[in-house]
This record gives sequence, structure tokens and C-alpha cells, in this order.
Amino acid sequence: MRIGELAAQSGVSVRALRYYEEQGLLKADRSGSGQRRYPASAADRVQLIQMLYAAGLSSRTIAELLPCVEAGVSTPESRARLTAERDRIDAQIAELTRTRDRLDAVIVMSQLPAGGCSRIPDHDGAERAAHSF
Repeated sequence: MRIGELAAQSGVSVRALRYYEEQGLLKADRSGSGQRRYPASAADRVQLIQMLYAAGLSSRTIAELLPCVEAGVSTPESRARLTAERDRIDAQIAELTRTRDRLDAVIVMSQLPAGGCSRIPDHDGAERAAHSF
């Protein structure tokens, strides 16, 4: 399939596909006229690349791990790298959860009658003076 078809099928811009190719994440054959031609499996690969980017992995890390992930092959090195990335994502999730909980507290307190929200709990549970909403 041509690059525009892959972009439409995968929901990714042509520019992103070119970037993936530059980073070694995606490979295309070239037609006699120089047009990129991708195999049908490229759409699945693009979705996997997008998922790994969304998880916060760098293009370098994706390039290192993608062959193992796609092939379902596990080495001690790839397991260690994937475990480290999972732990990093878990830490991000925990931080985002704390941020959401703090926002929830502000939302609840902002619904109290005037004067009822003079203190807002900080992320560590300590209270701080409230500011205007």
C-alpha cells in the first residue's frame, strides 16, 4: 500500500510515517518511480508504534524493543528494559492519580458555601491556604 493509504488506514499522518521510517521503526520498499510501498502488516506495526509512543517510550527505545515485542521473543535484556519502562509508567500513573485526587478535592471544596474552603490539602496531605478559584 502507498503512504497515503497507510496513513488513512492507521489514522497517522504521512509526516509521522516518514518520521517512523527515518527512525528505523518502519520500512518501505520503493517502486520504480521512488514511491513508498508498505506491506499490509505495516498498519499493525504503526498501531504498535503509536501505543509505545503513547506509553512515553522514546523512538530509540521503541527501535530497540520493537523486534522483540512483535516477534513475541523475550530475552533477559528485553525483559529488563520492558520492566523498567513499565515501572516508569506505573510511577507516572501514580503521580497522575495524586494530581487527579488533588483536583477532585479542589472541585469539592469549590462547591462549599463561601468561607468553607479556606484550606486545601496538598499532595502530601498538608493543608495550605486556599486561593481564589
